[in-house]
Amino acid sequence: MHKMTENAIEGRAVVLAAHAHDLIAMAARAPSVHNTQPWRFRVAGPVIELYSDPGRKLQVDPAGREMLISCGAALFGLRLAVRSLGYGPQVELLPDPARLRLLARVRVGAAAPLTSMERQMIQAVPHRHTHRGQFLPGELPAGLVPGLQHDALAERATLALVGPGLAYQRLANIAALAASRLDLEPRARAEVRRWTRAPANQARDGVPVLAFGVRALRDTRRLQQRDFDLGRGLGRLPAGGQPPPVTAVLLTSGDSRADWLRAGQALHRLLLHAASRWVFASLYSQPLEAAVTRALIRDRLRLPGAPQMLLQLGRADTTHATARRPPADLTDP
Repeated sequence: MHKMTENAIEGRAVVLAAHAHDLIAMAARAPSVHNTQPWRFRVAGPVIELYSDPGRKLQVDPAGREMLISCGAALFGLRLAVRSLGYGPQVELLPDPARLRLLARVRVGAAAPLTSMERQMIQAVPHRHTHRGQFLPGELPAGLVPGLQHDALAERATLALVGPGLAYQRLANIAALAASRLDLEPRARAEVRRWTRAPANQARDGVPVLAFGVRALRDTRRLQQRDFDLGRGLGRLPAGGQPPPVTAVLLTSGDSRADWLRAGQALHRLLLHAASRWVFASLYSQPLEAAVTRALIRDRLRLPGAPQMLLQLGRADTTHATARRPPADLTDP
């Protein structure tokens, strides 16, 4: 029996080593704040280790909350990549308290057939993107929203819907005030300039001009988006369009490093599920950068947990996924 176990471990190590490039490439398609891609990977025998990359952490994110949410999304991408090979992933979250950058270890587990939902999510990976442009008219596909809420629950998070009327107006007002204040904050403006890319820029990170518009007058039907243009006239997305039919808040029960990683996994899971039905999300992290604003949103909307991401979901037919760095640039020896 011991010999069989050793052979199984060796066999799975061979599988991981043979597919490490593709596994990391799929993980790297995860969403991240400003498309900073703040993650590193290390292949260590039968294990892929996921690390944070503090050099890509935003100055407005001193605790690393947004960085870890982004890395959590990459962790779900890595898990899904292992599933694409027909195996179950085995995950150790925050395995070494003495090594804060080490966020997870992922091993190839036992063989397990893919579900139809997993196949659909894998097919959606190339075209899933954060949507800052116009939405198409019409409601979301029947049954999708409960499915997205199930996705969040499966990752120990909650997707709380914000109904029209007073609840939405409270959220919109708080988001607008926070965005207006932070858009004028010198550090936040410097971060935006650092991570936005001019038309001729060939960088494989950051936010390209095709992914944001010139700042328009506030549209009360949508939460106020971050000002990526900063008056430079670079943005290429048109303003206006249909209001998104669903506004939601992604919550976790606590507000620890483990909770941030779980929020990222839940976020990527539900975004891929949505993208498999050609539904995309505008993500609003800016209003949640300040702890006091997160607390205000939780209290004013009477939310049953810590808000980690604001989302507005709608239908779209675009496939402008932003560039990603190649696995060789993300892998440590």
